[in-house]
Formats: sequence, structure tokens, C-alpha cells
Amino acid sequence: MGILLGFAPFLGFALATSLWGPTIGLLVGAIASAALLPYQLFRKHRPKVLEIGTLVMFAGLLAWAKAFPSPQTVLSVRLRVDIGLLLIILISMAIGRPFTLQYARERVPAERWKSPRFARINLVITSVWALAFACIVAADLLMIYLPNVPVRVGIVVTVAALYGAYRFTTWYPKHASQT
Repeated sequence: MGILLGFAPFLGFALATSLWGPTIGLLVGAIASAALLPYQLFRKHRPKVLEIGTLVMFAGLLAWAKAFPSPQTVLSVRLRVDIGLLLIILISMAIGRPFTLQYARERVPAERWKSPRFARINLVITSVWALAFACIVAADLLMIYLPNVPVRVGIVVTVAALYGAYRFTTWYPKHASQT
């Protein structure tokens, strides 16, 4: 459940954006992100890269929207959020700390944390999440620059990419441990 909870602010953002518009969506995303930090501390876990990055991203986008008001479409804001999440994932990989490591450490005994196999498994899983968000960004761009593309294409791509990444996340560690 841990990694799914990390993505909860994006669900809140998506729902609020569809109901009340992009600015309220960013606000809901920021509030949901901020709520995850004390929740993690209450559970005696350190806040994770994904959760901190998400809070910074949503709060930054909201501050930008308030400081420099301009007409924003749902798709343009969604593109910024999806690019932001992709960047969080890519940066976590670039600094050698794939975002999935923190979630995996909550489920795996500490003696395995320094194993090259553990690190490789998490790098592969994080790469799949990066690929999923790259597909989502591509779908966002497609819908923005080819307005005749139905919105449902973006929905299908988003759901398929997230579901595929989640399923891979649950399958791959067992598979990699058997090889």
C-alpha cells in the first residue's frame, strides 16, 4: 500500500481538477502531499523523496499560478504535474536513490538493503515507473497539440501506464529473486 499512498495526492489533484478546475486541483494536491508527511512521521517512517518532491511540486505550481495568473487549461496543468512527477522519478535515479528504495526498505529486512540485487531490482522498478510517466506525458502532449484526439485516449494511457507499473512493481521482485 505504501507506494500507492505516495501517489494519493495525484489522485486528489485529478479528481479536484475535474470537478473544480486546475487551481483547486493544485491546492488539493498540495494539501494531500502535506498531509502525508506527518502521517509518515506518525508511523515512525521518514518522509520519502516522492512525498517531499510532490509537496514541493504542487506548492510550487500553485504559487506560480497565484503569482502569475493566466488562463490555464486542465490539460496544460496536468502536463506540468506529470512532467514534475517524471522529473522527481528521474532525479531520484540520477542521484542513485531510486524512489522505490524507501518503500522497499519498509518491506525487506535491513540485511538485504546493501545487496547489489536489491539496488538493481529497485532501479529497474523505478525505471518502469519513469517509463509509465513518460507515456503519460506523451499522451498529455498528444491531446494538447492534436485537439481532435479524444480525452479518453489520455485516460486509457494513464490508467494502463499506472496499472502496468504497479503490476510490474508487485511481480518483478519475486521474479528477480528466482533468477
